Amino acid sequence: MTATPFDSAHLHRLFATGEIGKLFTDSAEIRAMMIVEGALARAQGEAGLIPETAARAIHRASLELQIDAGGLAEATGRNGVTVPGFVAAFRSEMQAPEHGQYLHWGATSQDIQDTALMLRLRQVLTHAETELRAVLTALATLAEAHAATPMAARTYGQHATPTSFGAVVAGWGWPLIELLRELPALREGALLVSLAGAAGTASELGAAAPEVRAGLARALDLGDPGRNWHTDRTPVLRIAGWISRLAVALGKMGQDLVRATQSDAPEVRLGTSGGSSTMPQKQNPVGPSVLVALSSHVTGCNATLQVPHAQQRDGASWFTEWLTFPQLVLGGASALGHARTLAETLAPDTAEMRATLDASKGLVLAEALSFALAETMPRPEAQAETKRLCLEVRDGDATLEEVARAAHPDLAPGLFDLGQRMGRAPEEARGFAAAVRAA
Repeated sequence: MTATPFDSAHLHRLFATGEIGKLFTDSAEIRAMMIVEGALARAQGEAGLIPETAARAIHRASLELQIDAGGLAEATGRNGVTVPGFVAAFRSEMQAPEHGQYLHWGATSQDIQDTALMLRLRQVLTHAETELRAVLTALATLAEAHAATPMAARTYGQHATPTSFGAVVAGWGWPLIELLRELPALREGALLVSLAGAAGTASELGAAAPEVRAGLARALDLGDPGRNWHTDRTPVLRIAGWISRLAVALGKMGQDLVRATQSDAPEVRLGTSGGSSTMPQKQNPVGPSVLVALSSHVTGCNATLQVPHAQQRDGASWFTEWLTFPQLVLGGASALGHARTLAETLAPDTAEMRATLDASKGLVLAEALSFALAETMPRPEAQAETKRLCLEVRDGDATLEEVARAAHPDLAPGLFDLGQRMGRAPEEARGFAAAVRAA
């Protein structure tokens, strides 16, 4: 087993990250840092902070040069950060010391790496939105098609009252709609440039610091924070929190599907399932199980990120992000991929759902019976009578309707009609589908 399954030769298909995995490679990080350095030089040239000829040369080099990440290992191990070795390699590859001396002017390592991270996170959020919309579209189709398909709701793992499969699907989808709606504000408030210099004061940029920072933001199409955020990790934490809540929402879907495919009463059929090495009859709910595991992993990573960064720069806390944040992002991407496959291929076994309801001998309608009895007797007495009748059903062969009508012949004709006892479940399902179409 490798240190992470995301880049394992034999595990990576189980935890596939698609295009997002490519954004968290050495080459992607180096390329993003080069883009930042080129844009910074251009903004500084426009502000008159460095010679315009040097700015053009640096920007052109940032688009053309290739820097070997492996060649930065020794310097990074010594300095504890990639940028010093990166800047040295950039200047060497430029072969123009008269221009290269202005590379990285007034910036610090964290400015470059944080801004480069934001460039990649912008792509992460774009990919997440695409996948999220696909998941929601598939769930909306299921919810609408099965808005009135009755099944037993479960509370504490036990049969409760009737609901519909469409309403269950809507329960998976509503948190995802909320996450989708939050994306514009998340992009605006968290995808920010960083340009604050060694100790957050931008001292070497002088009076031009705000102008250069704004120019850098325009060049990279990122937000200008108007301040230093070296040790205020709110931008990173907001994105981490969003991905964590996404993983939790998808993990809930996974948990429900694991239980819905249990062999004693499989109420849902998965489009894809896994086989056992020794039991040929098994069709394991692999995808749902991965969603549950990724939910735990992502939320654990998010908890690790909740550490204050000391003073004006904090190496240890920043290193913790390097160890943790990529895992969180990749976990979220993998969860979205599994959720999309599941949402687009799963189907309810309506016959099994009906068999489960029938096997309860009508006990899922006990609540409805207690309220019907309360129309002619005090509520506590109605509840006590319903409990008595339920015990009679459990101990015998009759259904709840049979024993209830024998004891109370005046009960309404439709009281035990499952199609009339789902409450607002059908409306919940159809309302969710309409909300997806409007999102």
